[in-house]
Amino acid sequence: MTENKNDKKKILLVEDEKDMAYAVTLQLEAKGYEIITASDGREGLEKARTKKPDLIILDLMLPKIDGYKVCRMLKFDDKYKNIPIILFTARAQDSDKKVGKEVGADAYITKPFEPSALLDKIRELLTLS
Repeated sequence: MTENKNDKKKILLVEDEKDMAYAVTLQLEAKGYEIITASDGREGLEKARTKKPDLIILDLMLPKIDGYKVCRMLKFDDKYKNIPIILFTARAQDSDKKVGKEVGADAYITKPFEPSALLDKIRELLTLS
């Protein structure tokens, strides 16, 4: 599946752990996605608004603004509510997933994660959006 350069989907990865951000970035770039990274919630929110990504992968435990708040702020804003958001976190409790749904997340993937599961979810959400 070769994509035209202009068709490259932009993914915003908001992750404060450098090693995790690097690993995910490499995997996604290898699949032909353009990756924009942010290392805290405020930067993530700002880049979501300025770079208009096709999809956002959002950690929950972030400096400055947590992932739940970032998700809610984007999902309750008409300009950004249609951007699919995957919450990407080590928090695997049902209560965490419930809050994720309440703030409008489209998917919830727990770390440690299976790269193929993340890629499948990204493809699925980008097809729907």
